[in-house]
Amino acid sequence: MLKKLLISIIILYFLVLIQSSFLVYFLFWGRVLNLILILIIFWNLLENPKKYFGLYLAFIGGFFLDIFSNHFIGFNILILLGLAFFIKLIFRRYVEIPLFKKS
Repeated sequence: MLKKLLISIIILYFLVLIQSSFLVYFLFWGRVLNLILILIIFWNLLENPKKYFGLYLAFIGGFFLDIFSNHFIGFNILILLGLAFFIKLIFRRYVEIPLFKKS
């Protein structure tokens, strides 16, 4: 778990660096592509709804985005944690995936 978390922190850090330094010159519909948001959405959609690693990723990714943005600290953390929690809640209550179901 610790090794997975450390590798994820390094990947999130480099994604934020790429997003804030390189992708600002390539706008899509007038906006910068948010790599962290895409990663958090995909991770929480593909992870078992009863596991919480996606919430940890949302917190760390939001923290890195807050460091490199001009918003107050906690803005992106709250948005990404809320999104991750919402995805987990919807999947836990309303969606049943046979891959995660025990036989």
